[in-house]
Amino acid sequence: MKKNILTDLLLTFMKIGLFTFGGGYAMISMIEENCVEKKEWITHEEMMNVTVIAESTPGPIAINCATFVGMKQAGFVGAVVATLGMIIPSFAVIYIISMFLDNFLEITFIANAFKGIKIGVGILIFDAALGMIKKMQKKPLPKAIMICSFAAMMTINIFSLKFSSISLMIIAATVSLVIFISNGQSKNGGEKK
Repeated sequence: MKKNILTDLLLTFMKIGLFTFGGGYAMISMIEENCVEKKEWITHEEMMNVTVIAESTPGPIAINCATFVGMKQAGFVGAVVATLGMIIPSFAVIYIISMFLDNFLEITFIANAFKGIKIGVGILIFDAALGMIKKMQKKPLPKAIMICSFAAMMTINIFSLKFSSISLMIIAATVSLVIFISNGQSKNGGEKK
């Protein structure tokens, strides 16, 4: 049984790694489709949580998600197998390209193909974002933080401001923690009376 899950993890993440362009954000919707909807390895809520954790920890988001899913399904060995499944296709493609084509992107056919891929990647990222927004808690605090973060990122991008997205995530986390702690203290204070 364990051998079957390891093979399934490897092949699933190799497929995701091979057929998804655009990095981690573009892969989120494909990871969700395969791991949540088809295989039911994790729930939608776990996918939301692992996406946030993977974004907040070092390393590519898709690899962190693969590691989490593998760990949940088959422990440490599953984590290693799922991670390798995600890494091997990209490594193989880049290695082959580097061996045979010195000026890969200077080939007109390839350059034009990548223009189309950029549009597709944008759509995949947008789809992943919409999916996460739909599954987000319908409480005022998460909505307010999302809207403020979106407005801040748009302002930063439009006016080309020098402000790190990591700083924005830290600010959003701090605001959420302060509100959570203050709500906890007000509830505890109300119970003591």
